[in-house]
Amino acid sequence: MQVIFESRHAAGGAMRDEALQRVRFVLRRLGAVVPRARVMLTDINGPRGGVDKHCLLEVKTEKSGVLVISSLASDWRTALDDGLDRLVRALTRTLHRQHKPVRGRLVKSEVGSL
Repeated sequence: MQVIFESRHAAGGAMRDEALQRVRFVLRRLGAVVPRARVMLTDINGPRGGVDKHCLLEVKTEKSGVLVISSLASDWRTALDDGLDRLVRALTRTLHRQHKPVRGRLVKSEVGSL
């Protein structure tokens, strides 16, 4: 899985190795479905502080297309973890929808025994 990291802020750039490690760890079981992930960290207000750390996660899947998740927090680690949590839930929900059987449909072996 290819993980791309982007940040224009110096403190966000310091999070690079940790962010790449967290993304690979969280998506380790979905690596076959997700060939590419992108992490973008930005500071909205600059040095003023507050809930201004923005994490944008974008994953490209083979069958589902592109999934984008955004999260805001007071620090980058929390923004990254919240975004990864939402990303995994959305991705597994999308994958389960694709594999769900249609109700009321009979399998060929059941049709022959009726």
